Amino acid sequence: MEEIRNKSFFDRPEGKTGTIFGLAILGGLAYLLYSFLPVLISLAANTLYLVLMLAALAAVVYMLIDPKFRNLIWYIYKSIMRFITGIFVQIDPIGIIESYIDDLKDNLKKMGKQIGLLRGQMRNLKMQIEQNEQQMQQNMSLANRAKEKGKDSIMILKARKAGRLQDSNLKLQDLYKKMEVLYRVLCRMYENSEILLEDIQDEVAVRKREREAIRASHSAMKSAMNIISGDKDRRMMFDQAMEAIADDIGRKVGEMEHFMEISENFMSSIDLQNGVFEEKGLEMLDKWEKEGTSFLLGADKKKIIDEANTDSAVLDLDAPISSAKHEKGEKGQYSDLFDF
Repeated sequence: MEEIRNKSFFDRPEGKTGTIFGLAILGGLAYLLYSFLPVLISLAANTLYLVLMLAALAAVVYMLIDPKFRNLIWYIYKSIMRFITGIFVQIDPIGIIESYIDDLKDNLKKMGKQIGLLRGQMRNLKMQIEQNEQQMQQNMSLANRAKEKGKDSIMILKARKAGRLQDSNLKLQDLYKKMEVLYRVLCRMYENSEILLEDIQDEVAVRKREREAIRASHSAMKSAMNIISGDKDRRMMFDQAMEAIADDIGRKVGEMEHFMEISENFMSSIDLQNGVFEEKGLEMLDKWEKEGTSFLLGADKKKIIDEANTDSAVLDLDAPISSAKHEKGEKGQYSDLFDF
């Protein structure tokens, strides 16, 4: 979060605008210098004009060397580029966060449906495994009776059928384990996303009022004076904190949507009726499991995967998805960003 908060000007949308305008200004100055070079040379031939030109050049160099003046020019330039960029692109962090809130609400609805569909598939798969187990036991029993009666052909037939059912169950049990990982992750993501949604809704409501107060007491002129004096500008620090929140939420929403895509592809690749599934769906899930830490799950990612692969941690498909809520007065996860 601290890295996002201290993101440089050129890493922001207005930075791209600033780069284009900066290059255009440098090009324009170079062209003007080239165009007026003969005039400047003729003026330099006159001693009085030469002294005035050198004095003007010294004044410009002094202002560029002075850190306060340089910071002021840089602040004005960034403000202008931010204004120009804002005409074409949404760069207001609160506006961006509010659009993420809408995305989160839609994603939670879709995720809830996916969890319901996955739960149904898991129940069907579990039932199929149990049916295979019963048929396998029946065939083994018939094979033993045929052996006792000396009917070798029937014994071999029933034993092979039991063997095929056993092989099928081994594959289906592996598939069930993968579906359990998927189910546990989706449920935890759903829970964490509900908390995130509630948290950022409260955060935006509070920060909107705070921003209005800051803007009322910190005019553009006062911000410029703070920059000149070397003090931290509260208005700028507030905007940086809000940008950090917007970037963090964007990463979490992106991860949520990515995993939902993995989940959808995985479930669509399974044909339980015929007992087959495509390897691509499993490969996508395996790849996600081996990737680094999760923005939404944090350290819980490894714990969830380990639980799904542990026989002692039995999954209850009938248990409702836990819906954690913030306690009244509990500190928000982004509050520390505003300690300035």
